[in-house]
Amino acid sequence: MKLKTVYLCQNCGQESSKWQGRCPSCEEWNTFVEEVINVGKSDTPLKTSSRGLRREAPQNLNQQGITRARAQTQINEWDQVLGGGIVEGSLILLSGEPGIGKSTLTMQVLDRMAGQKGKVLYITGEESVEQVSDRARRLGCKHENIHILYENSLENIVATIESEKPNFLVVDSIQVVASNEIPGVAGSLSQVRYSTEMLMNTIKTLTIPTLLIGHVNKEGNIAGPKVLEHLVDTVLILEGERDHELRMLRAVKNRFGPVSEVGLFEMSEAGLQEVRNPGERILENRPTNAIGSALTMTMEGNRPLLMEVQALVSHTNFGYPKRMASGFDRNRLELLIAVMQKYSDLDLSDQDVYINIAGGLTLKDPAADLAICMAISSSANKKPLGPNEVIWGEIGLTGEVRKNFKDKEREKACEKMGLNKSSVSLFREKIR
Repeated sequence: MKLKTVYLCQNCGQESSKWQGRCPSCEEWNTFVEEVINVGKSDTPLKTSSRGLRREAPQNLNQQGITRARAQTQINEWDQVLGGGIVEGSLILLSGEPGIGKSTLTMQVLDRMAGQKGKVLYITGEESVEQVSDRARRLGCKHENIHILYENSLENIVATIESEKPNFLVVDSIQVVASNEIPGVAGSLSQVRYSTEMLMNTIKTLTIPTLLIGHVNKEGNIAGPKVLEHLVDTVLILEGERDHELRMLRAVKNRFGPVSEVGLFEMSEAGLQEVRNPGERILENRPTNAIGSALTMTMEGNRPLLMEVQALVSHTNFGYPKRMASGFDRNRLELLIAVMQKYSDLDLSDQDVYINIAGGLTLKDPAADLAICMAISSSANKKPLGPNEVIWGEIGLTGEVRKNFKDKEREKACEKMGLNKSSVSLFREKIR
């Protein structure tokens, strides 16, 4: 055995014999990190014999009707995102921006699981036991079944899991766990991959539901190799702005339930509190006859959510007007402005356009295009829209408004809240 120095891209895993400023695979800059790997003396593959190998017989799919049990935390927003609760033996990855509330939500879930399943184990590698205990007392978590351990060594963590056999496990975070068997520092591609595989094999064998906490990189994506997301059963992202109270928990992968489901929480002194009906809060805080404000009904998974789009259009003295968006894709905004410039009487060539999604949330639904354009038109013409008018519709490059297959769910949600769907269907007439 001998050691070899290589450079690995921390974004995609591309290997190089020398450092490069830009990765030729994912085209990201400054992502190569030096790592040391073990290289065998010979590249000849080992010959294995088929004797003594255990062969499993194929099974009939229709006879496999056993479903795994789920443990509900009684946090309805959390359970809804997971598809009904935490599946026994599942591996869940929770990620989000620093300070967004991952540790707070984790402690609340841990407290609920301790009250239902018995002994739970919290392994922390970033904070001391005293820090975690202070957070638990602040959130009112006083169950005697909660056990805390500070540990970074993978071998010690696996040994603790096998000896303690907890009913629920939390590892915070996977980027600080390192193994003595693999060269490289904690957080490197090889360490994260190996540590996740070892933890997965351990908890799958003992059928222990496990929650992993993960970091994000500067682009907002989950840090580490892409194989990390492939290994786990569920990937949850906690979104929101630290300056706002609302938080959105989104499932981007779920082997045991629907994908793209969201849960809404509000950050308070007592932790993250569930938000059952965010539309009521938006209607309460929205001023009457506001210029540049439009309501839209977006679909997050199977859940309709009422959101407010705010627009500000102002004259610029410079040759290149600004287009800025908070909570909305800027490239999509520029495309919509180009369509408005082409198919309406509005001239935005010398106007700065600013878009904001109220509450610090992110709007990704294409059906919100019409609401964006209506808010811009309202601000440019200085005319308020209807106070109870909800606008949605995807806009094509030829200026048409396209229907969505979830329009019926949006209309039902509007009826429950006493709101009206926009009655004008022609886009060219709507934005003039």
